[in-house]
Amino acid sequence: MYAEYFKKYSPALGRDMEFKVYGHAGHPVLYIPCQDGRFYDFENFNMIDVWAPWIESGEVIVFSIDTIDGETYSRFEDPYGRIRRHEQWILYITDEMVPFIRSYVNEKNGTDGPVGVIAFGCSLGATHAANLYFRRPGLFDGLLALSGIYSSKYGFGDYMDELVYLNSPVDYLPNMPADHPYMELYRQRKAIICCGQGDWEQPETTIRLKEICEEKGIPVWVDLWGHDVCHDWPWWYKQVQYFVPHLLYDEI
Repeated sequence: MYAEYFKKYSPALGRDMEFKVYGHAGHPVLYIPCQDGRFYDFENFNMIDVWAPWIESGEVIVFSIDTIDGETYSRFEDPYGRIRRHEQWILYITDEMVPFIRSYVNEKNGTDGPVGVIAFGCSLGATHAANLYFRRPGLFDGLLALSGIYSSKYGFGDYMDELVYLNSPVDYLPNMPADHPYMELYRQRKAIICCGQGDWEQPETTIRLKEICEEKGIPVWVDLWGHDVCHDWPWWYKQVQYFVPHLLYDEI
């Protein structure tokens, strides 16, 4: 499998950020690690083995990045400062990583022009992936979110300001008007959100997100798995194997 390691300075974050790319051609996938995770978790936790058939066949190129959750979601003090640091990480992805991804993929595929990115993550990585997809559907044309929590309360409790609101899909999606230009973009994309109902899973916001999307007419496949399905890697491997073919091959 072709892979490349990168370390680049991020103006948005004011420091170097590391990431790794897997694949020689195909549709770009942005992998966001679990809470406090690093770019190498895609390999270390064997998620690379699950994606390998699509990577090696040239159907996807996976970009595995770093989180900065240790500075944002995993701290307890200064919610005002933490959410602003988190927003810098969002800008790192949208303004720095996505342009790099587009350029890289166009070069590998021999194409030109804008390229949509599939956002993928598990646990808090799913939280971030879904938020990116709903906030920026002009950049992200697909979503696979497994075992996420889609309320800012997970990281910020009862604290709320304009940026916390913008990172909490169950808060901002209900207020999106029916004629918002994002609505048409959502209808042109594919999103899958899944959560189990077993140990350590918290499906409440997944259920709420399903209700919101149904009310708004936003096409999202929200799938609740059984009470034996826990919040852990073996189940995420099974979910990836099940859902990725739908993302890649099914018609909208």
